[in-house]
Amino acid sequence: MPDAAKLIAGILIGLLGLIVSFQVMPLFPESTAFGNFAYYNAFIGLLTGWVVMGKRAGRGITAAINNGFGGALMLVLWGLFIHSCYQMFDRAMDNWYNGAFVALAAIFEFMAEYALMLINPLVIFTLIAGGIISGLATEFAWRTWR
Repeated sequence: MPDAAKLIAGILIGLLGLIVSFQVMPLFPESTAFGNFAYYNAFIGLLTGWVVMGKRAGRGITAAINNGFGGALMLVLWGLFIHSCYQMFDRAMDNWYNGAFVALAAIFEFMAEYALMLINPLVIFTLIAGGIISGLATEFAWRTWR
């Protein structure tokens, strides 16, 4: 059921995904072609905020902060997973892998490789601050527009 908390959570975590995407782009090698990378992450954030954070609103301020942390963490995990799957699929179409299990293992290798690129103080601070703000705003939306 759509409500204001889900909408606010989706918009704010989507915006967080967009901001963090633009912060992460300079950390990758210069030859990386990003395409619509930031917009895909914004869409992942929109879905994450709507599904994960929106339904957990209305449990108090401490739970709202934890909800924001959880939403930011799920944004990162789903983003890593989806982009790693895309990278694996792209390489699988070029016959890089000998079997299905090697290709599936490559997903987790790409996730680890990309996660190491995210270890940057600015990115981590943005995720934490954005998560707290998103969680508190979601709680406020739940209390105001039930």
